[in-house]
Amino acid sequence: MRSFAWVAVAYATALLAALATVRVLGPDSPLANAFAADLLATLVVFAFSMALANSSMYDAYWSVAPPAIGLYWATLPGAEAAPARQLVVLALVFAWGVRLTWNWARGWPGLHHEDWRYRDLRENAHAPYWLVSLTGIHYFPTLQVFLGCLPLYPALAFGARPFGVLDLLALAVTAGAIALETVADEQLRAFNRAKQPGDICHSGVWAWLRHPNYLGEIGFWWGLWLFGVAAGPGWWWTVIGPLAITLMFVLASIPMLDRRSLARRPGYAELMMERSALVPRRPRR
Repeated sequence: MRSFAWVAVAYATALLAALATVRVLGPDSPLANAFAADLLATLVVFAFSMALANSSMYDAYWSVAPPAIGLYWATLPGAEAAPARQLVVLALVFAWGVRLTWNWARGWPGLHHEDWRYRDLRENAHAPYWLVSLTGIHYFPTLQVFLGCLPLYPALAFGARPFGVLDLLALAVTAGAIALETVADEQLRAFNRAKQPGDICHSGVWAWLRHPNYLGEIGFWWGLWLFGVAAGPGWWWTVIGPLAITLMFVLASIPMLDRRSLARRPGYAELMMERSALVPRRPRR
């Protein structure tokens, strides 16, 4: 409980700092204001991470920032978003955020544990660790998430186009992605409770591809982009958000996890030949 109390204090302080930033900057530039508030909130969490010597303090930020950003844009004075779209998008973002945060919370051992990726960076850093942590662990994913949230601005604030066919496609993609990620996480959790060292999950959606939870996460951000385009076609350029997140998983997260699995799990090299990372493939009988 002490560890979660520290997390609660850190994130409450970050939220207060973000709210103060938005209030000081005024209502004229909601996109810039949200970005500035996001950066300051991240800095607050970073300060707690350094004070407590545990960069895993930041892990929940990925899933708590989008609901806060979305709610801010949805409640702007003079917002003209289509009510149906606004309700659906907020519900999906909050459902995603609550589920992902809960999945993190029930699997986090506490402040005595730090994610293996951060330990590796700490041990192998070629620069002061505080700088590596600030830029690579805190600000890099904050930037990725903010870019991913850009389509929320037209969808929740000023995209007055009525709810239509593209919104239905966006709903299917986003809800389907959340469902896939949920199923994958639950199946992996059940497997981990019974596994032996070196075991590899071969059941459920994990039999179809190596990283179904990552596919669900990527799909979520592409679904939000579809909502943004449905609200305002001129916002197509916000594709930089889901594209950046996709590239992060494909070029960084997945290779890093695969390398770790190759070193720790006999047979993982064969599995990599049988299963694609993100493209479902019918399991062999």
